Amino acid sequence: MTILDEAISFAVQAHSGAVRKGSTVPYILHPLEAAAIASTMTEDQTVLAAAVLHDVVEDTPCTLEQLEARFGPRVASLVAAETEDKRPGQTPESTWRLRKEEAIDRLRRDPRREVRIIAMGDKLSNLRAMYQALVREGDLLWARFHQQDPMAHCWYYREMGAALNCLRDYPAWQEYWHLYQQIWPGQPSPLSR
Repeated sequence: MTILDEAISFAVQAHSGAVRKGSTVPYILHPLEAAAIASTMTEDQTVLAAAVLHDVVEDTPCTLEQLEARFGPRVASLVAAETEDKRPGQTPESTWRLRKEEAIDRLRRDPRREVRIIAMGDKLSNLRAMYQALVREGDLLWARFHQQDPMAHCWYYREMGAALNCLRDYPAWQEYWHLYQQIWPGQPSPLSR
């Protein structure tokens, strides 16, 4: 089995039974989609494995140490770059802005292109799901999130887009910008930075 095969198998087990917020869609489809998006920008199997695994530490009992033991230090380091500190004991609503600021700062400081590729896969997958839900549900979409202010999400995706600007020549970046404009029409775009 390749490292990507192993990562897919591991992620399927780790996310077993989980669903996307506000839906019955199996959660595993998100990391698989993130990896598929990443595969349009790299063929590096380790990066694609990390894309599949990008949420296992943040959203399951799996630890970075377990990932490193199973997949090696590079995968663990790439996953760590995508992992938010959920701050146990505090509500997700109260820490949302801080966690997002930290994610943006971490991405801006990390010089690795592969970190940006994984982040693009993750964030574009999220924007696709948000846009589809917005078309189906309208503004009821925002009720499913810990942060229910659509303009807070607009800020986050605009700043993430700016941090991912080095990928602007890829179709994934162009789709990101397009979906951002569809979800928040009239708002400054990531391309305007």
